Amino acid sequence: MRKIKKIAKIALLISTGLLTPFLARADEAVSGKLVIYTSQAPEIAQQTIDAFKAAYPSLQVEWSRNGTTQLMNVLQTEMMAGEVKPDVLLVADSINLGALKKEGKLMAYPQAPVGNISPNFYDKDKTWFGTKIIATVIGYNTKNAKPVDSWMALTDPANKGQVAVPSPLYSGAALYNLHTAINTPDIGWEFYQKLANNGISPEGGNGPALKAVASGVDKYGMITDADIILARQKGSPIDLIYPKEGVSFVTEPVAILSSAHNIPAAKAFVNFLLSKQGQQLVVKQGNRPIDASVAAPAGFTPLDKIKLLTLDADKAVNDDRQVRNKFTEIFGG
Repeated sequence: MRKIKKIAKIALLISTGLLTPFLARADEAVSGKLVIYTSQAPEIAQQTIDAFKAAYPSLQVEWSRNGTTQLMNVLQTEMMAGEVKPDVLLVADSINLGALKKEGKLMAYPQAPVGNISPNFYDKDKTWFGTKIIATVIGYNTKNAKPVDSWMALTDPANKGQVAVPSPLYSGAALYNLHTAINTPDIGWEFYQKLANNGISPEGGNGPALKAVASGVDKYGMITDADIILARQKGSPIDLIYPKEGVSFVTEPVAILSSAHNIPAAKAFVNFLLSKQGQQLVVKQGNRPIDASVAAPAGFTPLDKIKLLTLDADKAVNDDRQVRNKFTEIFGG
């Protein structure tokens, strides 16, 4: 009976995340090489990898970064050739990971330390786990644009050709935003059609969109909140609005591939990202943590003051090809 109670207690500690320090100590034995594909910005990715390697100095880490769509294309090519290189994916959105899960390409990790994370932010089958909360908002240049409270304001003829929009064919956050917007009654495909009619050509990711608005080349942009807040803190003439219709958000999820070559190291990487240390790194990098017990950086609007738009990820996975095709039709890409 005592043994059963002890096992139950350990299981409870694991499920609530209270055993994370113990798991980290157990992970110290990991060795060999870990290969990571990520869509994080280069400087953020370098910080993440450096912090992880400092925690596991005996581990060799190789990483490659690109836009989420490009990474998925590379991965699909590797899968067809039977030479999958990465052990772990750390990308912008869960739609691409949902597609991989549907194909049986992701490994479930039931023991992942998710005690302080809302079930809304990780896969119910624990094949992927959000690591931060990144909302797509309206950014505007404070010198040549006025704040607006609606997405539809970006389609005003006065803003013709002056709205920076990342492409969902490149950016995971933009793809997630597209799927969310078209399924939100107050936004819908009408919003994207009006953008196209107003001379807007989506391209690239959030970085170029941020630069376009901060430099004054564009008046407005559909940009992630963390990027805007960081640029504002550095003195750029840019600010943000959470529109009244609501905002989509990605969680930059991490996932272990079912073909992973170094599973212990891959689990250690997931553990690290979800640990207090990993979540504090998220804050240091200027992002909103996924762990509810870790405070967001200064400048972030509290979550209960924001209308977060939810997305049916399974539906998005099933509709993705059709949605991409329609987007391309509208913008002529």
